[in-house]
Order: sequence, then structure tokens, then C-alpha cells
Amino acid sequence: MDEMEWTHRHPKAEDLRVGLISWAGTYLTFEACKNTVTATAKSLGRRQTWEILVSNEHETQAVVRLKSMQGLYLLCECDGTMCYGRPRTSHHGCFLLRFHRNSKWTLQCLISGRYLESNGKDVFCTSRVLSAYHMWTPRPALHVHVILYSPIHHRYARADPTMGRIWVDAAVPCLEECGFLLHFRDGCYHLETSTHHFLSHVDRLFSQPSSQTAFHMQVRPGGLVALCDGEGGMLYPQGTHLLLGLGCNPVRGEEWFILQHCPTWVSLRSKTRRFISVIYDGEVRAASERLTPMSLFQFECDSESPTVQLRSANGYYLAQRRHRAVMADGHPLESDTFFRMHWNCGRIILQSCRGRFLGIAPNSLLMANAILPGPNEEFGILFANRSFLVLRGRYGYVGSSSGHDLIQCNQDQPDRIHLLPCQQGIYHFQAQGGYFWSITSFGTFRPWGKFALNFCIELQGSNLLTVLAPNGFYMRADQSGTLLADSEYITKECIWEF
Repeated sequence: MDEMEWTHRHPKAEDLRVGLISWAGTYLTFEACKNTVTATAKSLGRRQTWEILVSNEHETQAVVRLKSMQGLYLLCECDGTMCYGRPRTSHHGCFLLRFHRNSKWTLQCLISGRYLESNGKDVFCTSRVLSAYHMWTPRPALHVHVILYSPIHHRYARADPTMGRIWVDAAVPCLEECGFLLHFRDGCYHLETSTHHFLSHVDRLFSQPSSQTAFHMQVRPGGLVALCDGEGGMLYPQGTHLLLGLGCNPVRGEEWFILQHCPTWVSLRSKTRRFISVIYDGEVRAASERLTPMSLFQFECDSESPTVQLRSANGYYLAQRRHRAVMADGHPLESDTFFRMHWNCGRIILQSCRGRFLGIAPNSLLMANAILPGPNEEFGILFANRSFLVLRGRYGYVGSSSGHDLIQCNQDQPDRIHLLPCQQGIYHFQAQGGYFWSITSFGTFRPWGKFALNFCIELQGSNLLTVLAPNGFYMRADQSGTLLADSEYITKECIWEF
């Protein structure tokens, strides 16, 4: 069976969201309780996140509306005050967004011609004369674990730790080397590889972030970004091997990348511990004792529905076909490619749209035969493209803080949680310095335990999961900022973006 070309998906809503930082370093903030818009927050959270809705776009400017996470729009009134609500006319709430060469944005009210500005606290729109006070720095609000896709070359960036380089040559982003952490510090970005090295100005990887690994980011609505050194150099693929490096002469827009959340790739294992793999003619078997590229599946799941689609590295989706056989020849809109998922202590059970459960037949084929699930219908599931987690909840990232003894869930900068798999779906959480996560009798966590504990991970969406802690409760984000494991049931605060 021929491989289908790996199609790049359209941007999702989270790819279009940004935080806007004023000249004073504070974020444009939606103040729900005060019915106002301010710029006092020092970190990027839900109330500082805006979706950019574009109605008309050119190379240097666009006509946009800013929509908050609460579904209301940023509005400019006749006296220059700012509020939020529903637009009353076709132009109410529209701004002319201009992209400046210093990577800043300005927003000019389309009706009054006045610029959006802040005094470091209040936000208003009163001046028609452009100044530094009207400059806003856009910061992508998507999760910091990202992939970079070149729309010109139709390839993904891939780190090569053995050569200390980054190439833009991956056709399918299924490898851990295609994922990067995007750190935002002092207005600049540092691109960290999966092996925890940093891209530098001199086209090689550094072990620590520094001024030589700091890049400015130009941002366009829709997830388009370009990284530059602030002195005229742009990052773009160069040469026949598409080495990612600084240069001054990109052509055809080579410097632009689409920035997206790192996808979830998994491997599935049968009860005989053989990997579920796609073989010739799209057959799916539990035949391989070792992990191969054809044993990897992208886990695509709508968080509003308990169904999942599994996309193979050949570009096709698993689908139930005639005689209940499961084949890797499906297309994304086919109903036969949707499987209902059930979890049992970190192991996944898949049910076809026709009600039968997936299991392994005596000839090792993946079939939808069983009316009721048993051990043969349970599959071990492991992350295939990440050895660590970065968790973001309702109040921020999970991380440690010098001012707190316990692990917090409201951080602007996350900690990496290294994953040590010990069973299917069960992991040890390792903190920095080789220590393990420990849990207190109050259900709180510390990052310096000496003994490894078991954490059960269950996927709830394409990039969403829940964690069952060693004490038998689900881990949740608390409004106080402390990470807790005290929930018997899965609530919104138990869902973690990773």
C-alpha cells in the first residue's frame, strides 16, 4: 500500500491565541469582575490570552478583532475608554494591526484612528500620534512544547544531537527530536531541543541558555512565526540539507514557520507484549517485538468526545473494515476511523463505531470481534515521542518555585517532568537533579523524593491527560496555586495540557 502524503492540519484555535505585552512588561488583561481591561498582570494566564480573528490581511498589516477566552471582544468606545462585550456594528471592535520590524505590534482603532496604549496599569485609546507607548509585544499563548513546520519546504524541524544541528527535513513529526520547548525570557525566545540543548546564533547547539541562544520572534496571526537575532539575521533552512541557521537572504518566505503544539504519538502493545504495527497492504498486526516507525500512531482526540482516531506514519487512519478487520487505510472524516476509548489503570480499550471491541485474533491481526472486553482487548499504551512532560492547567504551568516548598500549578515557566516508564501506562515522575516526586499526607507534592512512586497517566484528548497519583486520587490544579492530589472524580481542574 502506498503512503499517503502527510498533510499539514489547519490551525486550531489555540494556535491563534497570543498574550500582548505592553512597553512596561505587563499583559493586556480581561478583568471579568471589574468590567474593565487593564495591563497590570506580570504573567500570561487565561485572562491575558486573546484570540486574533482576522478579516483582512496583507504583508505588513491586518484588520482584526481580539476575542477573550470568555468569548467577549475588546471594544473601544467614543471617549477612548476600553471595555469588552459584543460588537454593535460591523466595524465596532475592529483594529488595524500593523507588524513592525522590531517584532512589535500596534493596534489602531478602525473607527477613531487612535492607537491602543497603556500607562503600565490602565488601557485606553486616545492618541493618533504613534509612539513607543503604543507598541505591544505578541507572545504565542499555546503550550511551550511545540513543533516547527516549514510551509515552503513542507518539512518539520528536527534536532540532531549527534551533530549538534537542527535540520528542516522531517516529513512526519513522529520523532521526539521534532519537539522543542519554547522558553520566553526578558522579551526573547530560547529554543530547547528534546535532549535539553539550545539553538544558538552560530548554528550549533549550546548546553545552557545565554545571549547567544536568545532570538526575537516575529508573529503573524494564524501561528506564523519567524526567529531573528535582532541584527538583521533570520533563521531559515539553508543548503541542500536544509540546515536551520542564521542568514540575511531568505527567499520566498523561507524564514516563516507554522508554530504548533507538539502532537501526541503513542505505541500500542498487546497482552503478548508485541507492538501493534502497520504492515503491507495496510494490514494491522501485533507482530513486532521491537518498536518501528510503522508501530507509531498519532493520538487525535476531541476533548468533548470520548472517541479517538489513530493516524499511522503512512498518513492513513486505522478504520474498521469488512469482516471486522482493522486496516490502516482510513481518511479523517470516515466514521469507521472513530473509536470509543475506555481506560483501565493506564491500559486502553478501543471500541469501534459498530460496538465491537478491538482485540488480537489468533493470526495476530487486529480485529473488532469482542462483544465484551477482556484481557485480549486491553492494550498497553506508551508515549512514543516524548520522554518528559510539561503540564499546564487552568492556572498555569506545573513547576517548583524558590518561594514555595511544594510543587506549584500557577507558574509562568514550567519544570520538565522526566518520565520513567515502569509498566504500561504507569510512570515514575523524576524532577530536576535526579530526584523523584514525593507525595505528602495532605496530597501535596515535593520535588526531592528519594524513592520512585507510581503515577498512572490516561489520555483525555489530543494533548490532554489526567494523572492518578500514588494515593489513589486524581491530581488537580488548586486556585491557591498548590498542586494537589485529592479528587475522586475527573473535573476540569484535573485535566492537564501537555
